[in-house]
Amino acid sequence: MLLLYFIFPLTATGREQSSRPICYNSNVNATHFAIAFVSSLVPAIFWLWFWLREDKKNPEPILLIIITFIAGMAVVPLALPLQRLAIDIYDGDNLIYVWVIIEEVLKYAMALTVIFWNRAVNEPIDMVIYMIAIALGFSVLENTLFVLNPLAVGDYINTALTGSFRFLGASLLHVLSSSTIGVFLAFSYYKSNTVKLIAGMIGLCVAIVLHALFNFFIMDASGETILAVFLFVWIGIIILFLLFEKIKQTELAHHL
Repeated sequence: MLLLYFIFPLTATGREQSSRPICYNSNVNATHFAIAFVSSLVPAIFWLWFWLREDKKNPEPILLIIITFIAGMAVVPLALPLQRLAIDIYDGDNLIYVWVIIEEVLKYAMALTVIFWNRAVNEPIDMVIYMIAIALGFSVLENTLFVLNPLAVGDYINTALTGSFRFLGASLLHVLSSSTIGVFLAFSYYKSNTVKLIAGMIGLCVAIVLHALFNFFIMDASGETILAVFLFVWIGIIILFLLFEKIKQTELAHHL
């Protein structure tokens, strides 16, 4: 979901931005933030552990995974001012699409800047693993912001529901979109730099489309429709599992 939903309310149409920005609830304090952060961090660590098992034969350095995870969180404060700026330029569907572009471009740029030059990134599957770590780090801080307001006003049921839905939906959506870039980079790992560049750009475009589709559908969803949107994400995750195996086979074939 979009970072600025918790700052800028939408009208009943779900696509038309309200002209009156709102801020955090005045009841928010350090304790609320800590609870929201921990409740978002624990599920993300579970997903990170879950995906790291795919690379258990040649595991990545824990320190580098932690750095990548934190780098993903750092994308949030970078994205927020750009998304605020976009509000003055775009509206409606165009605004939502631009927000998605900002998030996906920044996550990929962070991976290129902080991680992909490291010598530890030495096999195709690493491209996917580190993009997932970036995505999960991003989702931690984003989810924290989403559960902060209902938590601050004592709406614990809504807090639990929001956290649960984001654990099963939005967090996996970030994994799916970012890992898409990683998959394209993985399959071009042994190709020329030009091919890698093109593959990364194609992966980024696909990631943006996937993320945008999720946002457009989830905004108008209710009841069974929400389950259908989540099913879209879960099917994508299943496909990601299959692509993990294909990448592993590609790596084995390269060394034969």
